Amino acid sequence: MTTILMTSVRDDEMAAINQYAEQHNITIKTTPKLIEDALDLTTDIDGLVIQQRDPVPDHVYPILKEHGLKQLASRTAGYDMVNVPLAHENGLIVTNVPAYSPRSVAEFALMQIFRLLRNTYAFDHRVAQNDFRWAGLQSLEIHSATIGIIGVGRIGGTLAKLLKALDARVLGYDVKPRSDLAGIVEYVSKDELLQQSDVVSLHVDLNPTSVNLLTASDFRLMKASAGLVNASRGPVVNTSDLITALEEHTIKAVALDTVEGEGPVFNADLHQKGISDLQIAKLHALDNVILTPHVAFFTNIAVQNMVDFALDDVLTILNGGHSSHEIKP
Repeated sequence: MTTILMTSVRDDEMAAINQYAEQHNITIKTTPKLIEDALDLTTDIDGLVIQQRDPVPDHVYPILKEHGLKQLASRTAGYDMVNVPLAHENGLIVTNVPAYSPRSVAEFALMQIFRLLRNTYAFDHRVAQNDFRWAGLQSLEIHSATIGIIGVGRIGGTLAKLLKALDARVLGYDVKPRSDLAGIVEYVSKDELLQQSDVVSLHVDLNPTSVNLLTASDFRLMKASAGLVNASRGPVVNTSDLITALEEHTIKAVALDTVEGEGPVFNADLHQKGISDLQIAKLHALDNVILTPHVAFFTNIAVQNMVDFALDDVLTILNGGHSSHEIKP
């Protein structure tokens, strides 16, 4: 019987995993450990599925090869944690799940856009201090707002359609404009988008060209009344510059679902230990920051699809086929 190991498994994934194993008559072993801490479990398996934000250490790949593995699947859209060239050198076919549920992240971003436009984060802070006044927090209705989307791919395009249905003006910046979004997205330069938008929403993948995509000079182009949503990857925004822009009110507020250095913090209970990462601690303390622990993807459909699509790829490759999700060198 085919045996597949899945690492970094959460309790909420188990129903989908067990269902898949039963439907396909395979054995799926699970562990909450990262792959580098679970190498002893890879000696008698046929396939491997991982999920992690921190890089897979280089010493892992030759060990996987030594144990006879032919593939490495990540049940995430991002695959920057995998050294793809090194994986290929060790005979490992790498796959990801590029579109587990574009709506999950797009809907989350839309919610955060509403929160920024309607100043609910500011009301929350006031009410928590028994201050129930409205002064200074008049908001924008979304059909009167301009929303800028940087990265108009699967998720960004889905968000654009949701925004257009609400009669918002939607600006887009992407190196590959989509003709199918004509009449929905008005493509402009990055600088024009930053200057005109009431909220900017980031939906790019993480690659060498997107690291520090937004820095101090970009924040200075934005309206002082503008907000920012990052539901893509943390390093896309220069965190130090962002903190300065928030403290100096260069921009009004930010909703972050991802941030540099989030690995040891997000999805961890730190109510006694506290936040050791100084930048995340500073963001957490600011009253114009909405901080969520990388949960934009976390829906019923997305979790099911991440498990199913990743496992489908494993079985396809083990059976000698080719997956459309294979990452090329």
